[in-house]
Amino acid sequence: MSSTTDTPTTDRATHAISDHQSVIDLAGAEHVEVFDTTLRDGLQVEGVSATVEDKLRIAEQLDHLGVDFIEGGWPGANPKDIEFFQRAVTELNLNASTLVAFGSTRRPRGKVDDDATLRNLLDAQTSAVCIVAKSWDYHVLEALQTTLDEGEAMVADSVAFLHGAGRRVLVDMEHFFDGFKANPEFALRILEAAIVKGASHLVLCDTNGGSLPHEIEQIVSTVHAHVGGDVTIGIHCHDDTGCAVANSLAAVRGGARHVQGTLNGLGERTGNANLTTIIGNLELKLGYRALPLGNLPRLTAVSHHVAELLNRSVNPQAPYVGSSAFAHKAGLHVSAIARAKDAYEHVEPESVGNGTRFVVSEMAGRATIQMKADEIGIEMDGAAINQVIDDLKRLEHEGYHFEAADGSLELLMRRAAGWTQDFFTVESMRVITDELPGGEFGTEATVKVWVGDERHVFIAEGNGPVNAIDTALRKALVKYYPSLEKIHLTDFTVRILDGGQATGAVTRVLLSATNGARDWTTIGVSANVIEASWRALEESITYGLLHAPA
Repeated sequence: MSSTTDTPTTDRATHAISDHQSVIDLAGAEHVEVFDTTLRDGLQVEGVSATVEDKLRIAEQLDHLGVDFIEGGWPGANPKDIEFFQRAVTELNLNASTLVAFGSTRRPRGKVDDDATLRNLLDAQTSAVCIVAKSWDYHVLEALQTTLDEGEAMVADSVAFLHGAGRRVLVDMEHFFDGFKANPEFALRILEAAIVKGASHLVLCDTNGGSLPHEIEQIVSTVHAHVGGDVTIGIHCHDDTGCAVANSLAAVRGGARHVQGTLNGLGERTGNANLTTIIGNLELKLGYRALPLGNLPRLTAVSHHVAELLNRSVNPQAPYVGSSAFAHKAGLHVSAIARAKDAYEHVEPESVGNGTRFVVSEMAGRATIQMKADEIGIEMDGAAINQVIDDLKRLEHEGYHFEAADGSLELLMRRAAGWTQDFFTVESMRVITDELPGGEFGTEATVKVWVGDERHVFIAEGNGPVNAIDTALRKALVKYYPSLEKIHLTDFTVRILDGGQATGAVTRVLLSATNGARDWTTIGVSANVIEASWRALEESITYGLLHAPA
């Protein structure tokens, strides 16, 4: 079993890197398969959970992006995954992606015919299955407490059984790189056993996440030379050394043509390889095709949509898809950015569905404000620009921080340009907190608000003052603005600005929200934390109504 490694050519890489193109021409480019494991690996991160409905919606988004494979979970492992695969048969209509059921090889000294895991894989009714196999002799001998011959037989029997049932069989070689370093002969035996019995893919896993790129590339190249002509080699990396993306790309250089990971890098411990970064690098830097032609601009929207479904915000500094990925705190080089934006951006933001953003602070000059106004789409004359500069200096001296509050900045600029919000006018707001029997506290908010010439008074309870105020205001407004139902809080941060004042200190509140299509942050500053929260909340709702989808 031998072949010559087909690494990316210089021409391909140069073509992908040269010139900022809004659409990269990848027609005829070699394909690297993308296998998404968000619905299993991604849900193992602390603080993340998903309902069956969430998993179905995420699968639809992944199909919209165009990944080759979607790993749905482990059928039979829990009621949620059982229901997911049952519903997927009738409710998912995938166009670009293949749904995959995940499991393991048969048990040591067991028989495939009565192995519950293998039977559940068939019952999931997916055309492809992925099984995890032990490829490190240490695990076979110590964890499974069996012989190396039996470890090899477990893989061979399981692949033969599933392949014989008409399934495409992918095999995740667990701890492969540790195993290859310890006993390359046994690791290769396991690969050969899977190939002989009909496996379509051998996925080499850096399960502990401890390998480095030069090791990955060397070992994958060795494996490719040994078996590359008979099977597709894949890579599955964890990020424990911060190298999961680099390791995945190194594996592609070594001959892998199948890459596994999760959207936004979710996963246990430090996470899995981040597919949003890998896909961007494969297509824009290495010249491979990872998605159907024309789908790359969907990357940012799908990344944020999935994050929203999992209530796990995208890291603002995430490559390609983060809100700060193409953000410029335009200082002295602002005029240079205006003349030659591509001198400060490694790719066109639109190629991945993102956009250039200019960050404004009290240090901003006229050119910076004008660029921000052009970005937002606000017409501003010289007087309005001067007003914004004066307001920024005054408010940031008081403790505001508009770099972190894009929503409030836009509203400030619109007001300077003559805009006034006419969605609603708050007459008064009151919050009462009482200690209830049993030592618990209850909060009640009363909001008096005008919508046009109609006055409304609403009372609402909440699990805190901000929640109670938010609930009362929404009750007053949702009749007039149904889009409020799609706006919800994603983050709430309170910072003490002058700790020396103790409980009388000025506080800064940052409130982040989303409507599913757009994210924004607003700010409030006051010595009264309720007032600061209210100012941030009022601006958040105003911004959301201003940008409500048509």
